[in-house]
Amino acid sequence: MSLDIDPPEPPELSAVDPNEYEDAEVAGGEYRRDELSAFLREGAWAEAFEEWARGSDLDEADWRIAEDLGLVSRYDFFWDSFADRVGYHAPGIPEDWKEREYHEALDSWGSVSGINAALTELGQIVCEVLKSEYIDWESEYEAPDDLPDFDT
Repeated sequence: MSLDIDPPEPPELSAVDPNEYEDAEVAGGEYRRDELSAFLREGAWAEAFEEWARGSDLDEADWRIAEDLGLVSRYDFFWDSFADRVGYHAPGIPEDWKEREYHEALDSWGSVSGINAALTELGQIVCEVLKSEYIDWESEYEAPDDLPDFDT
C-alpha cells in the first residue's frame, strides 16, 4: 500500500530532556538538536517521509486525523552519543482517546493503533536517514581498555 501525500513541514525539535520521555533513555548530555533540525530542513525529513509514505499501511483518512491533531509537529529527535544513534520520541494518540473525545473522526482502536504504529515507524525511518546519510559525527563514548576479549 502507499500513502500519496506531500510531506508536511519538519517538526521543531523540543528542548525537553529525552530522559523525561517514557520511551527513551539517553546517557549523553549534548543532544545536537540544532544540527538535527538543520538536517531535517535540508532534506532528511522529506526523504524519510517519502520513503515512509511509499510503504505505509495508513490510509488517507487516518493520516488526516493525525494531521488535524498536529501530531507530526510533536516529534522530537535528539543525538544519543553514548549509543551512537539518533533517538526520537514519536507523538501518539493517548489510550483514553474515547473518554476525552480526542477527535470526532476517531471511532476505533484499529485507527488509533494504526496511527500510533505508523508514527513510530516514521520516526524510526527519520532516524535511519539522518544517521546513514547526514550524520558523520564520531561517538564521544570510548569503551574501556579492560573489557574482556571473547574472541577465543
